[in-house]
Amino acid sequence: MNDFPVSLNPVLYAENAYLKLNEFLRKEEPSKIFILVDSNTHSCCLSKFLQNLEKDIVTEVIEIEAGEEFKNLQTCEGVWNVLSELGADRKSLMINLGGGVVTDLGGFVASTFKRGIPFINVPTTLLAMVDASVGGKTGVDLGNLKNQIGVIIQPEMVLIDSAFLQTLSSKEMRSGLAEILKHGLIANEEYWNKVTDLANLDLSDLDEIIRESVDIKAKVVKEDPYEKNLRKTLNYGHTLGHAIESFCLTSPNRSKLLHGEAIAAGMILETFLSTELEGFPQRKLEQVSKVITDLYGKEEFNSDEISEIKNLLKFDKKNEKGNVNFVLLKDIAKPVIDIIVPDQLLDKAFDFYSNN
Repeated sequence: MNDFPVSLNPVLYAENAYLKLNEFLRKEEPSKIFILVDSNTHSCCLSKFLQNLEKDIVTEVIEIEAGEEFKNLQTCEGVWNVLSELGADRKSLMINLGGGVVTDLGGFVASTFKRGIPFINVPTTLLAMVDASVGGKTGVDLGNLKNQIGVIIQPEMVLIDSAFLQTLSSKEMRSGLAEILKHGLIANEEYWNKVTDLANLDLSDLDEIIRESVDIKAKVVKEDPYEKNLRKTLNYGHTLGHAIESFCLTSPNRSKLLHGEAIAAGMILETFLSTELEGFPQRKLEQVSKVITDLYGKEEFNSDEISEIKNLLKFDKKNEKGNVNFVLLKDIAKPVIDIIVPDQLLDKAFDFYSNN
């Protein structure tokens, strides 16, 4: 089956982004603009965004609850109903103003409402800026299973304004940094070394780091938009990371983890597997483990919890023909895809994670 060709629509930054957004609105003349926010971005980000938006088009705000636990079809149904009640038509535009939950869910809602209305992503978290809002993946969770329902469709544009990051906690910023670290590991050792040298970085470096991270992801997506080959590498750390995130989301005895916190654990585990199966250098494994542990600490899992996490692997989206397919590394910036990992090695990986 041949893929349709895909082009990524522009990722625009700061002041230039608002100019381009308003040019787009004047040209396209949407019938209405619907701005999707969650309870956090409604209070922290909406007024700043509206100050930069030309006001000659009817604008409605739709708010959803904040948090991964609300990234589901029930929330989608609520938004679809509000769109219908407020008279949305196929000339309407949805602007998703928020983190990864808002951009993922908002893109899915827009792409399915009346068989598709255009949408724009305005990410307000570091995680969404470098990952969730770019590349055209939309979707929602099915129960505690991450991103089981969704489509790949490109937004009209992505508007990145790092000023929104001033509203984030250090915990949320660290969550976003996990995806930046991942981009370095899979694509560019010089970039990895740069973003791990945190002592010599400050906020003035952040805009450049975000651009570099977006460029890494965009290059991969342009080459493989539908995740047949190369795009799978963007899931490094996510096979076990998503299972850990899903487990902690619904286990009554665990605190929820932010996405980046779970992916950080997943990257240590999968880097260990890379050393065992693909010859990833031991000294670099120790460096990756130290860098990530210094930033995120360690989660503790007992044997029963590890069994539950391993059981969740069977729902991973990369699986084929009943096999759990991992992305591993031969070295930094040398990823390999579709690697099957023996079960006993998973136990060894958790042992390494706990004791190093």
